[in-house]
Amino acid sequence: MRQPYAVSWSGGKDSMLSLWRLRRERGAPAALVTTLLDDGSRTRSHRLRPEVLRAQAAAMGLAVVEVATGIADYRRNFSAALSQLRDAHGVAAVAFGDIDLEAHRSWCRDVCAGLALDCLHPLWEEPREALLQEFLAAGFVTRIVALQEDKLDARLLGRRLDADVIAEFRRAGIDLCGEAGEYHSVVVDGPCFARPLALQAGPLERADGYCFVDFSLEAAAPGDAASEGPATAG
Repeated sequence: MRQPYAVSWSGGKDSMLSLWRLRRERGAPAALVTTLLDDGSRTRSHRLRPEVLRAQAAAMGLAVVEVATGIADYRRNFSAALSQLRDAHGVAAVAFGDIDLEAHRSWCRDVCAGLALDCLHPLWEEPREALLQEFLAAGFVTRIVALQEDKLDARLLGRRLDADVIAEFRRAGIDLCGEAGEYHSVVVDGPCFARPLALQAGPLERADGYCFVDFSLEAAAPGDAASEGPATAG
């Protein structure tokens, strides 16, 4: 029997591609696990509204576990969520979307080892171009939700990740997958989705050297494609 697994979920392209690969090998995950700011208002890494993550999970027919936590208690709270999934749902492995950040992988391995869970990194040390080509060729649609303003132009916020945007990344000299945190994305459609997410791009917000677009859900008629209007400067 295939062992149940969970996916550490940011809502972006790397966690999505990790899920996509594992889903074809092992079936659907038992749950997605995402961390929120300690007040629960946004996801910790991408500053997404929780309802956007819930809409992603619902579109894929998956459960999502939300872990609101501060930095000081991050490991304890994240581990507690994994422990509950292990004990209640038989989860035996956790997948992460890191590509080559060894410090991240070591942290993930240490956490999983302490819980007797397998630690999976489906994208580890693969070429950036190949990963992006696989992601786009599979039919996934993702939009830029955050970027470092000293690395990329804020005009890219809200844009759909495509060949033109990747060319802008190349000209800027950044890691094409944003592995060093140059940008973050939110997946709005793809082969795992029963329906696309319709997102409304709101005002821009700035924090910790990043500029974020405040995406919210908008009502969409059945079959409508996700909105791709430009972000509004604020």
